[in-house]
Amino acid sequence: MTASIKPKGSEGGGGFHTAYATIRRFDTHHQAAACARKSEPLRRFTGLPRLFSALVIAFTLLVLLAVPTTKVNSANQQKDPQKEQKEPPKDQPKDQPKKDQPKGVFTAEQISEGVIIAYGSRPALEQIRRNGVERGRVTRNMPEGATEESNYERRFVRGENLDKDKIRLDQRLPTMEYSLVYGGGKIWGLINGTAFTPREDTAASFLSQHHHSLDSLLRYKENGSTITLAGQEKQKGLDLYIIDVEDKEKRKTRFFISTKTLRVLWLEYEEAPVRGATPVKYTKKFMDYRVVQQTLVPYRTVLLEDGREIQETRLLTVTYGSKVDDSIFKNPEA
Repeated sequence: MTASIKPKGSEGGGGFHTAYATIRRFDTHHQAAACARKSEPLRRFTGLPRLFSALVIAFTLLVLLAVPTTKVNSANQQKDPQKEQKEPPKDQPKDQPKKDQPKGVFTAEQISEGVIIAYGSRPALEQIRRNGVERGRVTRNMPEGATEESNYERRFVRGENLDKDKIRLDQRLPTMEYSLVYGGGKIWGLINGTAFTPREDTAASFLSQHHHSLDSLLRYKENGSTITLAGQEKQKGLDLYIIDVEDKEKRKTRFFISTKTLRVLWLEYEEAPVRGATPVKYTKKFMDYRVVQQTLVPYRTVLLEDGREIQETRLLTVTYGSKVDDSIFKNPEA
């Protein structure tokens, strides 16, 4: 019979259970300690997202607070160039206009220079028309209703300005022939080689035709005249520039110029037929333009007095640059 062997000091198995319980508690404590050591880094790692989230939130708040300031600064930076454009430079001349000239609007000088170019240009007019001979026919409507016709020959030498021009106008009427000569600012007449003093109205009409002519505009600089843009309007279906020319003697001439061709269609002026008389409004119309030696010439001119046609001039031939003897302009009695 096999005897049961019991450990010493463990009657009824109590000692074994006590030792086992002790070993069990020690193992459980050791495992708990090991688990605690393993879970410590994990707890530290799991705390990092919270810290990172806090940092992200703080950074987002800072960005949101900075956005309005950035927008304001950007707006200010966009406005600064505009302010710099509006403010004139410090060294800008005082007489410089504050506003630019509107588009499509021309000055009196620009229009006048355009007209001169349309008629051949200033150098061409000065060179080609330095002298010449014109021949044509004049029809006058007399106050009593009769009509008078005559042939004419006009010889001229161009001067520095209108006052220094030399002109000789020979007229052949059915009953007589005579000449009117202008030179040195004076006018006189010739009949059969004998000088005479023209009537006041005849002299006034001659000088008026000279001072109120196309050359008043084409040579406004040479004459020292003042030009003014009186406006731009439409008359009789025509678009017109209106230029006023005033010479040194305060004689005024108004020119009506086509905006399309820059040709003078007509001019107007007021002048007394004789000294002391009431001024009369004259209108001179230019028609039948032709090119002669690279310059523009009207072959038909009509003169009106207070709206009534008093004279029509038709140009038949014209030659520029032909030699003109200076002796024909001298007064035989001078």
